[in-house]
Amino acid sequence: MPERIPIGADHAGFEMKAMLAEDLRKLGYDVEDVGSHSSQPSDYADYAHVVAREIEEGEVNRGVLLCGSGLGMSYAANRHPGVRAAVVWSPEIARLSRQHNDANVLVLPSRCIDDATAREILHTWLNTPFEGGRHVKRIAKIENAE
Repeated sequence: MPERIPIGADHAGFEMKAMLAEDLRKLGYDVEDVGSHSSQPSDYADYAHVVAREIEEGEVNRGVLLCGSGLGMSYAANRHPGVRAAVVWSPEIARLSRQHNDANVLVLPSRCIDDATAREILHTWLNTPFEGGRHVKRIAKIENAE
């Protein structure tokens, strides 16, 4: 059974989301497009919470979000326990977000990167494993702020 990956975007990320959703399908993933379904103004949090909730509840392991800067999506998604949403603007940051931080939500700043970069980031993020080791205790401290 293919891995299901939810993907969501507000109006600023709508077009890039459609392109990346198609890429995910071509790679064999079961894509769940949670919206937005148009370029009409919409609120990023509406989509961030849907994707983050699926990760929080263990329904999926990873998700993808897009908005103009990536920041709003990351703020909303990271409010959910167990979610580590990383704003990524380069393939190197995508690699590090997976290797060191076990990022489970890729957040793309659609107004700051082009389509080719977005694709390269997505592919890097999907194919980079978490290193574990010394990073495990650091990630545990994210959930245990006391």
